[in-house]
This record gives sequence, structure tokens and C-alpha cells, in this order.
Amino acid sequence: MLRLGLCCIFRDEPIAFRRTTATALAGLSKRERLARLAELCRHNARSLADALAYCLRHGIGDFRINSQLLPLYTHPAFGYRLADLPGGDEIERLLAGCGAFVLKHRLRTTFHPDQFVLLNSPSRLITNRSIEELAYQAELADLVGADVLNIHGGGAYGEPVAALERLRRRIERLPEGIRRRLALENDDRVFRPADLLPVCRATGVPMVYDVHHHRVLPDGLSVEEATRAALSTWRREPLFHVSSPINGWNGKEPNRHHDFLSPADVPD
Repeated sequence: MLRLGLCCIFRDEPIAFRRTTATALAGLSKRERLARLAELCRHNARSLADALAYCLRHGIGDFRINSQLLPLYTHPAFGYRLADLPGGDEIERLLAGCGAFVLKHRLRTTFHPDQFVLLNSPSRLITNRSIEELAYQAELADLVGADVLNIHGGGAYGEPVAALERLRRRIERLPEGIRRRLALENDDRVFRPADLLPVCRATGVPMVYDVHHHRVLPDGLSVEEATRAALSTWRREPLFHVSSPINGWNGKEPNRHHDFLSPADVPD
């Protein structure tokens, strides 16, 4: 049975996730900064509970959680742990309550880390920061019951074959807590399904097939062939992405997503 999911944010519902920036925190004392972060994390944990309740009421089986649920958690200057925050225990309990809700009602939660997570970067600094971010999201996934950390393949850096080989090697060295949740998604600019499938098969990491991205950046595989190939990489409930272009397929920038999904864009 297929079930539909909701991506991160609400347009009309009064459910919102709040963020901050390093610039906004820079002028605060450490005590003020931690209090501000605690306020945001507490708000977001409660918003997540509201989002999951909304999904349950409306028959939505999956919710992709915003990567900034805990804002700036891994920031090099302003990063923190929940234990550092005033009321950190309460925030952890709220998040664990979301995980219990997910388990009780058989919902699914997933993460899609931000674009700066690049496992195949030639820069060791960027790679280490990426792994640190994945470790944070794996830790958060333990609390909220998420089973997927979905990332793109990264950049080609003028050497796509070597870039994919770096991706394979680095996946194989990841801690188990990250690797058992990791999934790779084809994107609309660099790596197509045909590029990522060999990496998925070699590492045992499943592929999240994004049919919108594939239509923008085709590779010779049909939608049906790519769907079946991606499905074969999963040993648990698979995850796929489908969306519609905001300006139509013949309009400007077909890679941009619409707020809504046209049934015509769902593959047969």
C-alpha cells in the first residue's frame, strides 16, 4: 500500500518551525544565547508534535522533518547540546514524545539534510562538517523515530567518476548510526539515477528515487525502469519523491517545486 507524505512546512495551517542565524546570536551573551536557543527548540518540538497530529488526522503517513528543528546545533561557534540549554531535559522529553507518537500510530518520519552536507567533497573540512551534521540528525532521529537520512550525491567537482568513488568510500566508513539510516537521492543538476544506483548497490544504501528530478535531468532510464531499480535497493519500506513544477513542464525553471502535486505527475 502506498502512503503519501508531507514535506517540512505548512502553508495555511498555524504550524510553524522557527529558525535563527549566527548573526542574530552574535550580539548576545552566552546565557542569553542559550536561553534563546532553548526557546526556539522548545517551540519547534511542540510544532513537530502538532505536525504529526495533523498528519494522523488527515491520513498522511509520512512527515519530513525540517533539518533546523534544533537551530544551529552543529554550528562551529554557537553549536550546543540539549543538556547545555535551560530546560534541555524538557525539550528532550517533548522530542521523545514525538517518537512515541510516531511508533504508536505507525507514522513515518524522515530527514533530508541541507545542501551543505557533501560526503564526496575534496575538502576534508567540508566532509568532516558533513559527517558531524549527519551524526546530529541521526541522534535526533533516535528521539523522534526517523528511519531515513536522505542526501544527494554531492558535487561532480569536474571529475564525476572520482567524485562518485569518494562518495562510495566515505559511505563505507560512516558510523553505523548514520549508515543504517542513510539514503541517496538523484538530483536535478549533477547525479542521475543511473549514476547513483551503482553506489547504492555497492554500499547497501538505498536510493530515494525523485521522479521530478529525473524528468529534469534524464539519463536514458525510463521512469518505470528507474522506479524498479530504486525499489530493488530497499530492504525496508521504500521512499520516493514526486512533485510538480511550479510553472508547468513547459514553463520557466521546471526544476522548481509547486506547493501542490498534480495527479498527472504521479507515475502510473
